[in-house]
Amino acid sequence: MKNVNVCNISYLNTSAVERWNSYVENHGEASFFHRAEWKEVLEKSFGHRTFYLMAETDGVISGLLPLAQVKSILFGNALVSTPFCVYGGPVSDSKEIEEALIERAKELAEALAVDYLELRTIKPLDNGFITKELYVTFRMSLAEDRDSIMSSIWRKQRTVIRKSFKQGLSHTFDESITDLYNVYAQSVRNLGTPVFSRKYFQTLKDVFGEKCEVLTVRNNDGVAVSSVLSFYDKGEVFPYYGGGTLEARGLKSNDYMYYELMCHAAMEKDCKKFDFGRSKINTGSYVYKKHWKIEPECLNYQYYLVKAKEMPNLSPSNPKYNLLISVWQKLPLKVSQFLGPFLSKYLG
Repeated sequence: MKNVNVCNISYLNTSAVERWNSYVENHGEASFFHRAEWKEVLEKSFGHRTFYLMAETDGVISGLLPLAQVKSILFGNALVSTPFCVYGGPVSDSKEIEEALIERAKELAEALAVDYLELRTIKPLDNGFITKELYVTFRMSLAEDRDSIMSSIWRKQRTVIRKSFKQGLSHTFDESITDLYNVYAQSVRNLGTPVFSRKYFQTLKDVFGEKCEVLTVRNNDGVAVSSVLSFYDKGEVFPYYGGGTLEARGLKSNDYMYYELMCHAAMEKDCKKFDFGRSKINTGSYVYKKHWKIEPECLNYQYYLVKAKEMPNLSPSNPKYNLLISVWQKLPLKVSQFLGPFLSKYLG
């Protein structure tokens, strides 16, 4: 590694939060998921240990790398940048500072005796790590008005959206997370996936404030059938946790929801980008997002193995989880809501 005047690599503390976030806001490769608030979210919601590395050169922040340890008997022990976030990894002013941050992360991973260190990056990093190309992300530019947004979508998907307009649907922007949580819990239970705790969603709302918003779609009777929690940052909207009830498919309410979110984000929030989030290649969500005329971009998740002998596979597509998924899909909703948070906190 080249010699570089990195005065110090330290851990983020409360006195540096404003400077950390200012660096994120002004760095072209830093994302919403690099923001310092995630440290508080991970600690409050899940009790995970965080290690937010901050490089300073001549007293000025010149790079950062947010990390958190996710440790369980069932799913292993990992140091991740950043769990429960689709993007992460180091951002810095130079390649040399990036290397210094990664080297410090490797030392930390060794000291914690984790199974592996994971960096969730969009672009591949030249660091000798193993790269897993399992996920892609879907991002598109947003037009400025409803008609132009509609025109930017594939014709078949436009037809589906127009059908949703005939179903008597309406939507609200909710301060409460109650309807969101109930809809989301049903959605993930039906997929056989443990739901996060209600506390997690409330913490996201509390910590991120106006950067976090809930849109809920209701049927003719005013009952919530689809809902999504979205983040807003740097001119982008991220529909992050969304789902629908069993009724949603027939009503096309998810299609209605995402189109209305696009329009709201562009026209009311002045967003220029719509980030539809990550999906595993060739899964149902992958195919669904392509229907919106959004081209997938490969995510380069990279691994430095410490105690592990091979890359982890915590994906629901892993055959060893088939029995758990099939059992989970049959659980009563209230039972899944009670048990889910004990497992989901390790599945970030």
